[in-house]
Amino acid sequence: MIDFLLGPWELPFMQRAFAVAAVVGLVCGVVGVFVVLRGMAFIGDAVAHSAFPGVALAYALEGNLLLGGAAAGITTAVLIAFVSQNRRLKEDTVIGVFFAFAFGLGIVLVSTRDSWTTDLSSFLFGQVLAVGPEDVWTVAGLGAVLVTVVLLLRKELVAVTLDRETARAAGLPVFRLDLLLYIVVTTTIVMSLEAVGNVLVLALLITPAATARMLTDRLGVMTALASGIGCAGTLGGLYVSYAYDLAAGGSIVVVLTGLFALTWCLAPRHGLLARARRRAAPAALPVPEAAG
Repeated sequence: MIDFLLGPWELPFMQRAFAVAAVVGLVCGVVGVFVVLRGMAFIGDAVAHSAFPGVALAYALEGNLLLGGAAAGITTAVLIAFVSQNRRLKEDTVIGVFFAFAFGLGIVLVSTRDSWTTDLSSFLFGQVLAVGPEDVWTVAGLGAVLVTVVLLLRKELVAVTLDRETARAAGLPVFRLDLLLYIVVTTTIVMSLEAVGNVLVLALLITPAATARMLTDRLGVMTALASGIGCAGTLGGLYVSYAYDLAAGGSIVVVLTGLFALTWCLAPRHGLLARARRRAAPAALPVPEAAG
């Protein structure tokens, strides 16, 4: 067991992978809380895929794939935030329009190239074992900024998340907060692409927060639990990947989903077994009144 736990840390590439995975898991846990509470899972998927045309364009021009993905994702997020202010259209409808357009555009751009390369495949499926020292510092610095922004504006973001109309009546800048949240989510997703790839990044953003949601009703506790679950799941996934020679991104998502499944069954108040016990408990018999 000791060899299993300490063995990967002797390899420099695994040390870098563990560092990036831990930071990404923590940041996704914190940001994912607001995504889950607001019901924004669809926008997470849309933003992840809207980065695709930027990556394809950067690939065609032999530029930086992550910068291209970030530019496309943030542009799409800004457009979604702007168009969603028209309350005639629901937010998920606007997201669906831009999601389909962005992914279609990415396919068109990719079709202009004759072949795929390892770089583009790593964007789609993740390449956390290949990160360099500069990637570790970039992810750590960006992650610190994102967590700081979210924590500083936590009360305002919660107000907009729970009741937009009340927040607007209270004088909060709803559009700017929407825009900020979209940009934070987009940046978090792009930052996480190297760990699990475009295809699986939504699980890293949603699953830790959903797991924490099963365990508590308090926002602060939920945020702490989500970040801890995100870290534990990503590190556990890397251990599984190392031990059994499996894809790192897929292993991370499988471990996180396993933690969610256990919590869904065993959570003390909201788990499947707890609900079954409450249903099976006999109803309390009425106490007879004392004879007068």
